[in-house]
Amino acid sequence: MDFSKLNRVLLKLSKRAESNDWSKLVDTFVDVGPLFTLLSNAEHQILYGRRGTGKTHALIYLYEMMEEKGDLPIYLDLRKVGSTGGLYSDPQISVPERATRLLSDTLSAIHDKVLEYAIDNEDKVDLSAMGPTLDNLASCITEVRIAGPIEREESTGSGYKKSESSEFRINISPNNPTVGANSKKANDTKAYKAEKTVAKGDIKHRIHFGSTTKYLQELSEGLPDVNLWVLLDEWSSIPIDLQPYLADFIRRTMFPIKGFVIKIAAIDQRTNFKIAGERGEYIGIEVGADAGADLNLDDYMVFDNDESKATKFFQELIFRHFKSINSTYDDDLPQTSDELVKLAFTQSNTFEEFVRASEGVPRDAIYILGGAVQKAYDSAISISNIRSSARSWYQRDKEAAATANSKAKSLLHWIIDQVIGHRQARAFLLESNTRHYLIDTLYDARVLHLLKRNISARDEPGERYDVYKLDYGCYVDLLATTRAPQGLLFKDNDEGKGKFEIPKDDYRAVRRAILDFKEFEKRR
Repeated sequence: MDFSKLNRVLLKLSKRAESNDWSKLVDTFVDVGPLFTLLSNAEHQILYGRRGTGKTHALIYLYEMMEEKGDLPIYLDLRKVGSTGGLYSDPQISVPERATRLLSDTLSAIHDKVLEYAIDNEDKVDLSAMGPTLDNLASCITEVRIAGPIEREESTGSGYKKSESSEFRINISPNNPTVGANSKKANDTKAYKAEKTVAKGDIKHRIHFGSTTKYLQELSEGLPDVNLWVLLDEWSSIPIDLQPYLADFIRRTMFPIKGFVIKIAAIDQRTNFKIAGERGEYIGIEVGADAGADLNLDDYMVFDNDESKATKFFQELIFRHFKSINSTYDDDLPQTSDELVKLAFTQSNTFEEFVRASEGVPRDAIYILGGAVQKAYDSAISISNIRSSARSWYQRDKEAAATANSKAKSLLHWIIDQVIGHRQARAFLLESNTRHYLIDTLYDARVLHLLKRNISARDEPGERYDVYKLDYGCYVDLLATTRAPQGLLFKDNDEGKGKFEIPKDDYRAVRRAILDFKEFEKRR
């Protein structure tokens, strides 16, 4: 087997969905569990997942499938709508004004997509009938007004002007001698009055919900057999103080309209959909009621959640990327995913180690694989190649992001010391109602992974816990030493089975597995 040839193909695997041709994204999409079945339901939904878990990939695949079905999908990358990095984050502009401009830009993008669809589908759409509705919508979502005092300036005055001149002439001529004089005086008096009106204030954008909803409804009715799928990607790129307002505008203007389906891709720890009032009122979207939140990519692909499913997913993922690069194969290149794993890796447990190191994040998997391939180059990938690459990727990307915050860095080192150093475990428990921004920071940086929510101890049925796991990169250096973790939650845990059940009769063991933030705060 020519491993250098095989590895050169593996090195070409694309790391980011948005940099890929959409047809390749369709070819490389791997469904996992009931993910696409749930995502393709004509219901408003939020798709959660950390960076790199495949949210963009899933939305683009949904886009292509709905377009093939005959519906009208509208994909919007909210990083590219309007001026998110400048205007929307300007603290000198009020939050409602920034949010209104953001909604206006979002609706304008939807307007443009519908207009483009109408022009490209003249045989299906009566543009003469839809044109006025599109014009009305455009006017409605770009309306501005001046908010501020009106000032009136008035000025009066008068002026006097006097001028005088004289002239004396002598002409000595033999034929006609003359003497003359000339004098001129002028007086000019003028009066004037001026008046000026000045409007001073700020330009305010406004969107009338009733009118906007009416025109969107008319657009939907103009496409009677077509659903409009509005796919909002990169929600978490919006400043977090604006998110509830944009969510509220979307809920009011689009959620009630039959034929509109809204899908939002977001990072849980960077998302704020709702501002709650004291009497049950709220601004934004009530997750679970207004929009479903039953889709979280982190639940599907983590090795310790379900070893066989995670292994199968990543095997298919790598093979589809491999296949997309070479549409025609040489006879000696793998033809199936099983062949690829068998040839590219020294043994089956090497591939399992690769899946474990990826921690359920496809983008991390491809980077780790690329590093391992470079180290192996003209031979099959070994466990040592995987571990070395995972260590490098962890230090370069994950740890660097997590330790940029000095407090998060201190917490990470303390957790590693407590969990790996003292317990020789890889995971810990937190009470489910515990929400700490430093934990969120580490989770977002992908150095912590949430394995399970709301598990309970038999002895304490009222207590609920979340299980967090340390990233593979945190302990990869210890794997060949006596300090290596011996279990997930406990030293004698059933390793390799993906189980993390709380011991039924040993509440003291439960307490040992719980992370005590008070101790960390004391150390600080």
